[in-house]
Amino acid sequence: MTYQDTIDYLFTRLPMFSRMGAAAYKKDLNNTWALCEFLGNPQSKFKSIHIAGTNGKGSVSHILAAIFHKAGYKTGLYTSPHLFDFRERIKLSGDSGGLKEIPEQFVIDFTERIKPEIEKIEPSFFEITVAMAFEYFANEKVDIAIIETGLGGRLDSTNVITPELSVITNISADHTQMLGNTLAEIATEKAVIIKNVIPIVIGETNIETENVFQKTALEKNAPIFFADKTRAVADWKWDHHLLNISVTQPHQMDSKQYQLDLTGLYQTKNLLTVLEAVTQMSNQGWQIAEADLLEALQHSKKISGLKGRWEILNSRDPLVIADVAHNEAGIKELVKQIELTPHRNLHIVFGMVKDKDIDNALALLPKNATYYFTKAQIPRALDEEALQKQAARHQLRGQVYSNVNLALYATSLHAKKDDLIIICGSIFLVGEVYPQCIEAIWGGGPKASTFENIINLILHLP
Repeated sequence: MTYQDTIDYLFTRLPMFSRMGAAAYKKDLNNTWALCEFLGNPQSKFKSIHIAGTNGKGSVSHILAAIFHKAGYKTGLYTSPHLFDFRERIKLSGDSGGLKEIPEQFVIDFTERIKPEIEKIEPSFFEITVAMAFEYFANEKVDIAIIETGLGGRLDSTNVITPELSVITNISADHTQMLGNTLAEIATEKAVIIKNVIPIVIGETNIETENVFQKTALEKNAPIFFADKTRAVADWKWDHHLLNISVTQPHQMDSKQYQLDLTGLYQTKNLLTVLEAVTQMSNQGWQIAEADLLEALQHSKKISGLKGRWEILNSRDPLVIADVAHNEAGIKELVKQIELTPHRNLHIVFGMVKDKDIDNALALLPKNATYYFTKAQIPRALDEEALQKQAARHQLRGQVYSNVNLALYATSLHAKKDDLIIICGSIFLVGEVYPQCIEAIWGGGPKASTFENIINLILHLP
């Protein structure tokens, strides 16, 4: 099979949560254990950090991977979902200064090898990708792998590893149909990544979840550390596309200064989580020099390849930003950032999936924006006309577009040079923004002057 044949097989043969939703969710770890046993238990052949949480776990995973890579460790990174290419899910330290995606040939060979098990046990897409990542990291003999959970923790396929450190970034309402309707219930699901005597870092303290984590840590005899109790953000500012953050610690007179190339204001919270994780790993003997830490933070996007977190797609005239905020907590943070970003008029390209708490998300969005309602091209996506009607009940007005690139072209017809354009509401929506379309609309390439031209461009993109 070619690489494209292999990807088509994985996407069509296996139930995929990102496309189907709860119907693809496996309610136990039996398949994962069976796959790992078939492969010779690769999950036991490398050291790891396990990261869960409602929001921020992708950013924290990528930043930590950048730090360990910069510190000289051969580093693996497993995250989900991908935005553009399946291989974004599995990365490894490369020779040219950053993490590189898993080779196409490994994906082909692994899929051919695992096909008999696929036919035998009917695993999900996520279960196969986790097994693929574990096999790749074991074969490559990584020093450390940063492993991000999919959702939850207790029944997440990644929860077959015994890490050096567990991290839970935060807890808010998301995937409630599977994880529970209260923050305590969701925290209980995620707390199961806490392992016997393995340190656990909690990113954000919350009165509804703190006792859940404390109780589980006590039962597991696991040292527990709340990142926002050991450090605090004293100040922050944006400067030359970097986020400068001043961090204080109890009983220390001077603050420490950090620069991040991830400029979303919510990264201030993620930074505290990352710093505490690095501290705990250093306490276990991992060598991370301050200079490497600072360098990795300043270039974490470049090193790790992270996209979709307050990502600037067009830097001026107008400013175009993509952000994967897709639940209530994420959209709250996004709205704060919009309010702090200078602009004249606001344009929001918006689409969601059906199984989110859509009304609560819509209630948070600014009413003084022009909306462009659209959808990702997956079965889970909420129809753009249904979204428009639901949004109207929250006084949000706008037109509908069948895909995100057409919606973006429509913004270019209405936005002025001092305006702000935001693309948000779904990870999958952001993943369908074609760079070629951004270039055609706002870049130095040939300007797409009509809808017919942009439609033609979209139809001829891979």
